[in-house]
Amino acid sequence: MRQMMIKRVFLWLITLLVSLGSKATVLQEDIVLMFEARAGYSIGATTPIGIPATIRKLNSFSLTPNFLIGVDACLLMKGPWGVQTGLHLENKGMDATVTTKGYHMAMVKGGERLEGVYTGRVEQHVKQWMLTLPLQASYQLSNRWRLRAGPYVSLLIGRDFSGSVSDGYLRKDDPTGQKIEMGHEPDEQATYDFTDDMRRWQTGIAVGADCRVASRIGLSADLSWGLTGIMRSDFKTVEQTLYPIYGTISITYRIR
Repeated sequence: MRQMMIKRVFLWLITLLVSLGSKATVLQEDIVLMFEARAGYSIGATTPIGIPATIRKLNSFSLTPNFLIGVDACLLMKGPWGVQTGLHLENKGMDATVTTKGYHMAMVKGGERLEGVYTGRVEQHVKQWMLTLPLQASYQLSNRWRLRAGPYVSLLIGRDFSGSVSDGYLRKDDPTGQKIEMGHEPDEQATYDFTDDMRRWQTGIAVGADCRVASRIGLSADLSWGLTGIMRSDFKTVEQTLYPIYGTISITYRIR
């Protein structure tokens, strides 16, 4: 169901890009509205700010395919200043494995829900498909270079936060509670799924720079930093707030 929704949004964006294939509009003297198509790839992580002492080691980290496609509307005003907004379909995901000690967790093993303090290996999968609406002020440094900064809001249309724990043990309820072993084999592990605890809406800030390399083609680099965290405010199972922090390299095409 979620994959069908993502495909429909992708096709809708492609249709929008084709329909905007007309000349830039001159609203009045020295004020121009133009459109740009954008396709990019993102690198980053969903992480706490500062690695807590309960996470002892990062064993592995790999990116899922984090693509971005969208269209931007750029209002160029007299002088160097302008305003830019748009609509982007993007994915912010990752897979990571860490070793923890005394880490508060909830999990399911053999159909039983367990919560307490965990020491051992934690495998984590994060996937966030979203529609993002940025609103940025732009500053034209030259005919080739433009800087941008401003807030954004994202609506998640596909999400996943799940994983497994193994090669360790859980102290049930508190650090001195019952010790429950977690083995290496699949039937000895426990799993967790906090997908339903993820926010539907995220807000953050982003900064970027655009470089025009040809009359219509450009390159851009962006850094986005989520301010609200990916989990709802009443979610307390994972002690730290997890923020999506991603950098994106894009190719842009100015639609005339």
